[in-house]
Amino acid sequence: MSAPFRLAQIRREDGRAVVATIDNICRLVRGVTTVLELAQAAIAAGRTLREEVEARGFDAPVDLGAILAAGNVLSPIDHPDPSHVMVAGTGLTHLGSAEGRDKMHKDLADLSKLTDSMKMFRLGLESGRPAPGEEGVAPEWFYKGDGATLVPPQGVLPSPSFALDAGEEPELAGIYVNGPDGQPWRLGFALGNEFSDHVTERQNYLYLAHSKLRVSAIGPELLVGDLPADVRGTSRILRDGTVIWEKPFLTGEANMSHTIANLEGHHFKYGLFRRPGDVNVHYFGTATLSVSDGIVTREGDTFEISSEPFGLPLVNSIGRAAAPWPVVKAL
Repeated sequence: MSAPFRLAQIRREDGRAVVATIDNICRLVRGVTTVLELAQAAIAAGRTLREEVEARGFDAPVDLGAILAAGNVLSPIDHPDPSHVMVAGTGLTHLGSAEGRDKMHKDLADLSKLTDSMKMFRLGLESGRPAPGEEGVAPEWFYKGDGATLVPPQGVLPSPSFALDAGEEPELAGIYVNGPDGQPWRLGFALGNEFSDHVTERQNYLYLAHSKLRVSAIGPELLVGDLPADVRGTSRILRDGTVIWEKPFLTGEANMSHTIANLEGHHFKYGLFRRPGDVNVHYFGTATLSVSDGIVTREGDTFEISSEPFGLPLVNSIGRAAAPWPVVKAL
C-alpha cells in the first residue's frame, strides 16, 4: 500500500483547483479543478487516486493554511448537481457511544432496563465485526440531506429557528463516488462535524430522523489511503475566543464496535445509493458530545475539530436560519 496523502479543493481568482499534500508539500494538481473530476478520471483509467495525481504532475506549492484562513478552501467533495450527493451516517458504532446516547433516554422509569439504543449497541458489539467479505449486523442508519446541506470549512452552520439544540458531533466521514457501472469507490476519509439537534432527539428516540435533518461540514482535507486503526483528535467549543469545552475523541476501527466494511456494506446494499456518478458522504459516528456534559451552545459559538492525520482542523461557527411554518397550497 502506498503512503497516505491528502487532497483539498480550493477557490482561486481564476477558478477552482485541486491541491495535493504529499510528503508535507502542498501543491496544485495539474489539469483538474475538482476532486470528483480527478476520481472519475482515475476510475476511467484504472488507476488509484495517487497514481492519477502523479500522472498529472504538479504546479507551484501553495500555503493551504493561508488559503483556509481566507475562507477559500471548499468541502473536499461536491457535485455540479447537489441532488446527486447523498449525506447519511450510522450511529451507536463507537465504544462508549451508548453511554452518551443512553443519557438522552434516561426518562425511562426502569433504569435497569436496556434502552433500544443500548440493545442496538450490544448487537454491534456482538456481530458488528464480521470476517472480511461477510455480513455483520446492521447498524443504526440516518439521512442528513443532499449536497446542498454541506457547509464548507470556516463556514457558518445555520441552525433552524425551530431547533432545540445546535450540537457538534466530531466524526470521520467516508467519501465515495460511484463508477459508471454503479460500483462504489472510496476516495478516502475526512474530518466531519455531523451537526445535530440532541435535545429534539432526547424527547423520544423516534425523533432521531428529525434531529439529523441539519447541515453538516467535512474537511478541510481528504485523507487518501489506509485509515489508521486508532485515530485520536480533539473537539473544542469556543465562545468569544475562549474555549468553553474541550474533550479528546477516539475513532478508527480500534475504537469501534463495527468495522468500516460492515458499515459500508449496509449502506451500499441499497441500490438507491449506487446510482452511477453519484457521490456519497457517510458519517461513521462518535462517542464524544458536548451536550452529554451539559453544554448549551448558542449562535456565534465556534466548533473546532482536529486530528493530526487529517491535516488542518475543521472549524465552523453556529448561525441561525429563519424557518417559518410552511403553508401548502392546492392547485
